[in-house]
Amino acid sequence: FSRRMNLTPGWLLLLSVSAGVWSVPLDRNADHREAKAEEENVDTGLYYDRYLREVIEVLETDPHFREKLQTANTEDIKNGRLSKELDLVGHHVRTRLDELKRQEVSRLRMLLKAKLDNKYVKVGLQMDHASLLKQFEHLDPHNQNTFEAKDLELLITTATKDLENYDAERHEEFKRYEMLKEHERREYLKGLDQEKREREEKRMQELKDKHRQHPKVNAPGSVAQLREVWEETDGLDPQEFNPKTFFKLHDTNEDGVLDEQELEALFTKELEKVYNAKNEEDDMMEMEEERLRMREHVMKNVDANEDRLVTLEEFLKSTEKKEFSNPKEWETLETSPLYTEEELQRFEVDLRDREEELKRKAENLRQQQELLKERGKALEAQRREYQQAVLEMSQRQKEQQAADGQPPAGPNGELQFQPAVQKVEGKGKRL
Repeated sequence: FSRRMNLTPGWLLLLSVSAGVWSVPLDRNADHREAKAEEENVDTGLYYDRYLREVIEVLETDPHFREKLQTANTEDIKNGRLSKELDLVGHHVRTRLDELKRQEVSRLRMLLKAKLDNKYVKVGLQMDHASLLKQFEHLDPHNQNTFEAKDLELLITTATKDLENYDAERHEEFKRYEMLKEHERREYLKGLDQEKREREEKRMQELKDKHRQHPKVNAPGSVAQLREVWEETDGLDPQEFNPKTFFKLHDTNEDGVLDEQELEALFTKELEKVYNAKNEEDDMMEMEEERLRMREHVMKNVDANEDRLVTLEEFLKSTEKKEFSNPKEWETLETSPLYTEEELQRFEVDLRDREEELKRKAENLRQQQELLKERGKALEAQRREYQQAVLEMSQRQKEQQAADGQPPAGPNGELQFQPAVQKVEGKGKRL
């Protein structure tokens, strides 16, 4: 989600609100074109990703809507005022939006049909597509043929809701990852004898202690952290640190804001103090979680209007706060537990339940496979018995015909007559 679509400044605001974690730079020069081609192929992960992108592209072609977007603010977008401007866009734009909506409704119907047909057929019920479409909140299911202001409002609102909790979901996923790692560690130690277990526990503790022995990590967004970037990354004198110049240097796409991707790039030097992919004790998954935590910390303290974009004004105001010069000590992941022992135990119970369910399914599949094999063997035995019976019957027919003086039967039971032989001048000659 931190990848970007190259659109106009107005869409930068729209997507920052509607998609939360998107950031939208301007394509101001040829240097950005290659990145643009790559970024346009990035999927947001939303099941209506393509529909959202196509609607944006079509609306962007309308001069009136584009102009309104330039002057829109966050509240205009959130309260639906911007959606009302849809009534004033050109006819060709509305026609294209209508077509996009019909295509999306058709796509959703196909998905529903593939998912639910068997279920409904089994119980002899008819599917009500109109009713089922209500579960898709990004469009108005009551009007399935035209794209109206309500559709744009629903699209923005749904994208906001779907993506605003993305960071929380990432944290939860990382927590499960850490619990699984601890579970596997414990299971591994259980399988060792006492001597090997003690040796492994000592080795693991040494690796953990080694990971903790790293330089002090500056609080993200603090003057100390930014000056370090200014000196080591930008190659400038730390005594001449200037927040405004720093902002412009790291607004890499020159769109007037620091987006989430640009902010996360500022934390690389701090993360390198703690994590190294070559070290056994350092987990790169943990590094990405740390990066996310740092970005969230900066956004919380700097992003005043909570649009997930940092303007120059917001950035300069943050440098005037006490926390900028005198921040609290940054606590890295290893200093604060991510889960309790009770949570781990519940996780392990759930894990065992899932494993048991998978085993049951695997056993059912194995039994079905064995049953199919047995049926296959039975069918093969029947086939052989049938072939043997046919051969025996054919043989009996031949023997009976020979006893009765009849011509031998052919392979299909037909009689075969031998041509008569006439003696001609002492030699056998067939007639």
